[in-house]
Amino acid sequence: MRVIADRTETPSAIRSDLGAIFVSMELSRSTWLITSLSPGGGEKMSKHGMPAGDIGALRARFSELRRKALARSGKSFPIIVIQEAGLDGFWVHRALENEGIESHVVDPASIATSRRRRRAKTDRIDGEALLRALLAHKRGEPRVCAMVKAPTPEDEDRRRLCRERKVLTNERILHVNRIKGLLFSQGASGYEPLRRDRRRRLDELKTGDGRPLPPHLKAQISRELDRLELLLEQIKAVEAERDTLLAARQAVTPAPATMLLDIKGIGLEFAAVLWSEGLFRHFDNRRQVAAYAGLAPTPWQSGSVDREQGVSKAGNPRLRTTLIQLPWLWLRHQPQSALALWFKERVSRNGGRLKKTTIVALARKLLVALWKYVTAGVVIEGAVMKAA
Repeated sequence: MRVIADRTETPSAIRSDLGAIFVSMELSRSTWLITSLSPGGGEKMSKHGMPAGDIGALRARFSELRRKALARSGKSFPIIVIQEAGLDGFWVHRALENEGIESHVVDPASIATSRRRRRAKTDRIDGEALLRALLAHKRGEPRVCAMVKAPTPEDEDRRRLCRERKVLTNERILHVNRIKGLLFSQGASGYEPLRRDRRRRLDELKTGDGRPLPPHLKAQISRELDRLELLLEQIKAVEAERDTLLAARQAVTPAPATMLLDIKGIGLEFAAVLWSEGLFRHFDNRRQVAAYAGLAPTPWQSGSVDREQGVSKAGNPRLRTTLIQLPWLWLRHQPQSALALWFKERVSRNGGRLKKTTIVALARKLLVALWKYVTAGVVIEGAVMKAA
């Protein structure tokens, strides 16, 4: 006679007070992998693949999950979805929210992974890890992951102006350097492709040994100038759109960008980047502001080891790059402000050394001060405002 040992009831992976269908989505260019955990199904995670971008198939899968959960438990459950922030942006997240589905977008770098030298990584494993992170997040476990706050479509579209200008500026630098490199290989130096008389000066150029420029080289440089002139026109068009947007905001209500323009040393581009990349968001405290820009400190403390690794660089890279450039201009245009005096005192205390390290600390202080200025109207101590 077979004897079946008594087995304790396996604890459910879903808490009873969080009755819901939990779903993680692994998104790629070709396929989407849907991993789900439903009430009444024990701890088994079901996986289902579908073509990428097929919202209709996704809705059908969610309806099937609801139907099965209803058949097992006799109750109807909501669906909670999680996905990683990545190439697909936020359109899937917005589509799910329009359907009344609770959706979360997580920073993939914030999810703990195995520290083995060789760890297995597949979409199935990542989907299960996402699901476990979602369950822990809904249980209220602290620091289990970092959820991304999706911007509104208007905010997302507005910041494209500064980003496009940055891309065009980088392309302009590439073409200028290529033209100078081609001429330098022939011994011709001192040519500036950004001057208005670039075509006339190209016709007058000679090689280092006194010959006219070879015809094919001259034709190649002419085509490079064609592309460069197109980029210059596009940069002007983007800057005109940016200026129009700032003027429109200033006419309606005092916006952060227009308030920043009142401070001496902050121009149109810096004001637009600071506004569109960071200061349009809501922050609860100064630590959140510094963390969003990636300027928060990252200590390394274990036993007797206690050292600082520098800034985290985990935030918005465009905002952080601008903030590293801004303090140098601040020292030039606001030399008597409290922040500039703090920087000078700190550098002099170190014997004139560690300027680059101290400028990062000044960038963090300046960002917090600008955030207080645009949100609460707290003027930076000693700062000089532009004349009306």
